Amino acid sequence: MDWFTASDYWLSRLVFQRALAAVYLVAFLTAALQFRALIGQRGMLPVPKFVERVPFKRAPSLFQLHYSDRFFAVCAWAGCAVAAALLAGLDSLLPLWGGMLLWLVPWVLYLSIVNVGQTWYSFGWESLLLEVGFLAVFLGNDEVAPPVVVLFLLRWILFRVEFGAGLIKMRGDECWRKLTCLDHHHETQPMPGPLSWFFHHLPRPLHRVEVAANHFTQLVVPFLLFTPQPVATAAAALMIVTQLWLVLSGNFAWLNWITIVLALSAVRFPADPPSVPGAPLWYEVVVLAVAALLLGLSYQPVRNMISRRQVMNRSFDPLHLVNTYGAFGSVSRVRHEVVVEGTADDVPREDSDWREYEFKGKPGDPRRWPRQFAPYHLRLDWLMWFAALSPAYAGSWFGVLVERLLENDRDTLKLLRRSPFPPDEPPRYVRARLFRYRYTTWSELRETGACWERTYVREFLPPTRLAETVQRS
Repeated sequence: MDWFTASDYWLSRLVFQRALAAVYLVAFLTAALQFRALIGQRGMLPVPKFVERVPFKRAPSLFQLHYSDRFFAVCAWAGCAVAAALLAGLDSLLPLWGGMLLWLVPWVLYLSIVNVGQTWYSFGWESLLLEVGFLAVFLGNDEVAPPVVVLFLLRWILFRVEFGAGLIKMRGDECWRKLTCLDHHHETQPMPGPLSWFFHHLPRPLHRVEVAANHFTQLVVPFLLFTPQPVATAAAALMIVTQLWLVLSGNFAWLNWITIVLALSAVRFPADPPSVPGAPLWYEVVVLAVAALLLGLSYQPVRNMISRRQVMNRSFDPLHLVNTYGAFGSVSRVRHEVVVEGTADDVPREDSDWREYEFKGKPGDPRRWPRQFAPYHLRLDWLMWFAALSPAYAGSWFGVLVERLLENDRDTLKLLRRSPFPPDEPPRYVRARLFRYRYTTWSELRETGACWERTYVREFLPPTRLAETVQRS
């Protein structure tokens, strides 16, 4: 079938595949370095306990069949190795079916991780990586030109990501309609980056322009993805520019990067296509069958998008084949942070020697400037932001976190920037307090060198010792 492939997109496919492999590599590296403290056998939300109560059909995963920390580590590092091989272009050296199987491996491994990751893996970019990664299996390699239907489905994902995010904003917080959300967002976003302070202090009229440009990019431009070239390329390029702006303004794990990867698949690069044979019949049948399946499953996200009760970041099937996306339907006006402290004193008093635990990414010491971590995902830091919004978000894991701090647990301390206690001298008590954080002004920054100013709000967790924590758990 002559219409089945689009040889003009061979370079687009190549760029897309290598960029997607890089995102996979970051995702697996994040899992390998953080899992023991989060979902390991002694983690805050252990996988063995999860698979005891959740059947395989609800959360298909290799870890439903067997779990040990060693087995998880093997899977995570194997994912890193396969992603690195794909980044180096190994799939192009294999026959078509071999390349497809190679792309299937990271999808199966990461699906297995996400489906047992619980709260730590509840973010929209997890499902987005899986949905995009599944389609990548059927994009082919150098033996065949890119299939048109797969390129269309990649644009369909990009459309849902952008348009769904635009709709949730217009239906949600009124500040999006008033163009005022960015008066607050750069200060209250989950994890500010090194430039977020400067973005916050941009003139307010420029913030209005930012919001208006966001609405245009998310509510109008997505439709242009399905127009002829070069309009579709221009639309994708505009989305890439917008995502790079978000990369500069905050730390959103690989959400922006996977969106950029998707947009790259819609860009037609000016390059002469190589001569390749026509697609084999078995490949055409498989691709068309998968496309029909995915289009059928798209009913749910479309229904969600047009619903007045639109929800964000939901998977409609356990394989995460077709999902709904969106972010920041509401924007906080005030930033709260949970500050965790410990003391070695036998009796905890207000004037005890309370020492603060330093997290890697979330605000803590007002004088410590935020760093750039994205696309790497600091999962504990992100969940601490949710905990500050409401203790209910932390009900399942915060008590175990405190217990691990009281034990000076090595794996848990690796998630932090610094522990104030020596390895062989754990604290006697740990407490948590809620503070209000705000960015300092230009004059305050010059005078104090601090980018944050914080004010005590209330107690989040009273002084707790190990015996009390164990009894509660």
